[in-house]
This record gives sequence, C-alpha cells and structure tokens, in this order.
Amino acid sequence: MLRLTRPGWPGNLLAVAAGALTTLALAPYDIWPLALLAVGVFYAGLRELSPRQALGRGWCFGFGLFGAGTSWIYVSIHTYGDASVLLAGFLMLAFTAAIAWFFALPAWLWARWIRRNEAPLADALAFAALWVGQEAFRGWFLTGFPWLYSGYSQLDGPLAGLAPLGGIWLISFTLALSAALLYNARRLLKAGRKAFIVLGAVLLVGPWVAGIALKHHAWTSPSGEPLTVAAIQGNIEQSMKWDPTQIDAQLALYRDLSFRSKRVDLLIWPETAVPVLKESAEGYLAMMGRFAADRQSALITGVPIREVVNHEKRYYNGITVTGEGDGTYLKQKLVPFGEYVPLQDLLRGLIDFFNLPMSDFARGPDDQALLQAKGYRIAPFICYEVVYPEFAASLSARSDLLLTISNDTWFGTSIGPLQHLQMAQMRALEAGRWMIRATNNGVTGLINPYGEITTRIPQFEQGILYGEVVPMHNLTPYLQWRSWPLIILCGLLFGWALLASRIAKTV
Repeated sequence: MLRLTRPGWPGNLLAVAAGALTTLALAPYDIWPLALLAVGVFYAGLRELSPRQALGRGWCFGFGLFGAGTSWIYVSIHTYGDASVLLAGFLMLAFTAAIAWFFALPAWLWARWIRRNEAPLADALAFAALWVGQEAFRGWFLTGFPWLYSGYSQLDGPLAGLAPLGGIWLISFTLALSAALLYNARRLLKAGRKAFIVLGAVLLVGPWVAGIALKHHAWTSPSGEPLTVAAIQGNIEQSMKWDPTQIDAQLALYRDLSFRSKRVDLLIWPETAVPVLKESAEGYLAMMGRFAADRQSALITGVPIREVVNHEKRYYNGITVTGEGDGTYLKQKLVPFGEYVPLQDLLRGLIDFFNLPMSDFARGPDDQALLQAKGYRIAPFICYEVVYPEFAASLSARSDLLLTISNDTWFGTSIGPLQHLQMAQMRALEAGRWMIRATNNGVTGLINPYGEITTRIPQFEQGILYGEVVPMHNLTPYLQWRSWPLIILCGLLFGWALLASRIAKTV
C-alpha cells in the first residue's frame, strides 16, 4: 500500500481506482464508507510527491471519478445526439480528461504550498479546507459542474444531520478531515503530545456524533395546513418530445391525465411538459387554468418562453403557474450543450449533438420573484438548478415549499437520474423544507424536510403521484448563514498553512 502511494504508475492507477470508487458511495449504490476510503487514498497518495507528480496524481483521481460517475453523458451524446459509438466515446473521454483538472490543480497547490508533513493535525485540517475549496470552485468555474460531491454519500449516512448546519460543504469537510486524521492517527499517537491527541480525537469523533444526534432534528416548523399534490409523469420518449407531429398528442396526454386526476391543491407537470412556446399555447393554458381554478387548484408546468428585449428575441426554459396561483420563472442555471452551446459559432453544425432541440436558451435574471400558489411561496428549480447548493439556498430561504421539475430522459437507463434525485433530496434536507419533484420519466416523488422520499413513481412508467406536502417556515442554520462560517474557517486554515510553510522554508 505504501508503495502504491509513492511516485509512479502504480500509485496513479490506484488514484484512478479510488476516484471511480466514489461512484459506489453515491446513488444508486449508497455504500457511504467508500467515500471516506476514496478521499483517504487520495490524501495518502499526495504525501510524498513533488508538485509536478501531485498534478498527475490529482488528474488520475479526477479521471477515475468523472469517468465512472458521469458515464451517463455517453448516453446523451450517443443515443440522443446521434453520435457514433467511437465519436461519443471520444467526446466522453475528452470531457473526462478536461474536467479531471479540477483535481489536478488543487493537488499541485497542495504539494507546492500547503502540505505540512511535519504537523499531521494541521495538515489534516488544511487538506479538508482544500477539499471543500475544490468542490466549491468546480461548482462555480465556467457556470460550474457541481456533480459527484463526496458529501452526497451521507444522505443516508451518519453525517446527514450536519446538512442543515453547514450544507453539503460541511459534510464534505468532515469526510476529508476524518480521512486525513485516520491516516495520520499513528503519527499523532507516536508524537506523544496529549493535547494534540485529544484535539485530534475530538475533531475525528465529534462531527460524527453531532451528525447522528442531529439527524432528525426539526430546524423548521409548519406554516400552514398540509397541501395535497398530484404530479404527473408523462413518460414521453425523448425522440418524440420535440417532434412537431407529436405535440398535440403530448398536450392531450397531460390534459386527459389532469382531467382524470383527483382534486388537489397543487397539480404539477414536469419540465417542458408544454413543448411549444407559451405564447403559442395561450389558449390551451387558459383552458387548463380555468379547469384548475374550478377545482380550487394551482397548475404549475414547465414551458419554453420567448421574450423580446431591445428588439432581440430571447428564449427561456420556464415555469408558469395558472389557476389558484401566479408567477413565471425563467431558468438561471443552464446546462452546457443541452440548453446553450459554448463557442456555438464554432461548434454548431459539426455534429447533431451540438444542434439538440431547444439548445439556444438565454439565462433568466437574478432578481426573480418566487412562484405563488394557494397563498404560499414556492422556490422553483428547473432540472440542473437543483444541484447548485448556494443557488438553491438563496431561493429556499425565501420560500415555504420547494419545487423541482426535470426531464431526465436524456440520461436513459443510466445512473444519472438517481444521482440527480439524490441531490434534490440533499437540497430538501439542507433547507428543512418539503420538495415536490416532477419529471417526465422519473423519478417523480415527494421529499420531506429530512431528505427522505415519502412517495414516488417508478422510472419509465406513466402515472400520477398523489401525496401531501407541508409548507414550512423558519430557517435552518445553513439557510441563515449559508457557507460563510466554513469559508472563514477554510480561509484561516489556508492562511495558517501558507504562513507555516513560508516560515519553515526560511528557517
């Protein structure tokens, strides 16, 4: 094992395997101890490397992580982008190789400036800060790719109770700190300094005890009576979704399923359930609005929206409310290639994947009002938006309920939709609020404030989900303070490590 963590290809192969192992710690496998093991192997593998060697080791870990954990991208490119097997495989490898640099650069930074082998306790704390830093950075850089965060492994694990305190970030920090402390335990004991041994034990055990103790602590409370919900899962094939000859059939499907549904307070349709521009469906939406109003219901549906700004037409992925509710929301966090094409002047037309239907959306404004339905404020998230912790927290803090609509048909039968669902569950847990999740082909479900699914429709089935959600008020500590306490702590740890490193070099 020690030889595998030293410079050379055996250690690099171990890093690839450790990165890939992380996938098994997340949905749908949920073997959460593997996340701790993977982070520990990554930490151990950087102990004896030069900065240049650490750069390669970090890249290997990232390649393993994203190669295994985002394999569903191949499905989107090959099946729905009409790329050949070879081209889809090449594009998948190119994407994985590029995004692996999110681990390569922090590994170089670690070996060059931060690592403190002579101080195992300080080293573990600095590593935990760096780990959270790299997760936050890749959730922001170039619109971000906040997927496969290690903290998601704890949704059903012992650290779940930390999510309302510090969000996914605090869980990831604890995992990295625990992995580094376990690796350094022998060195701490060998040093024989009781104060450091006691502090190390507290830092190792304390967060896990707190996570278990707080797992079902109620940070929020009901602000009204339960609301009945019906969420419709149309299960429409992606090949039919934007086919002009199939539009009337899709509109009729959601109309007829709604007409047959029980009377509820909230009737929810998924992302782009109305597959034409809102202005072209005004008559249809008005008819459905009257139906909802007659039932004293609010109908919430996904629909593309066109607006004219300074004589320029802009298209948005949107949500609108009709019946006993009001509001329109325009999606702010867009999916690269799925909803917009980076460098589109160069890429459009090269292959079908760069010309997917509805891949020319604009970004919605920042200062949008929440949706209103049955007298309550609903924080809306369209598909990819729910994977951004800070963005979701900013809307959730103003809301009584959470809603996410999606069309995960792009992922096929891969693990992608289940990873997506897990992230939605974490957002509900962080916010201490009920979440309604409506999708085209799964997983449609209701999630309680503890991140638990109370009812769901199986994937790839057409149906109507019925259940109840409870509007909530009060803020969890994470919604109130967001990630600022952890940012300050990580900043202090970085400063401490950098100063100590500079002093060591001058002595």
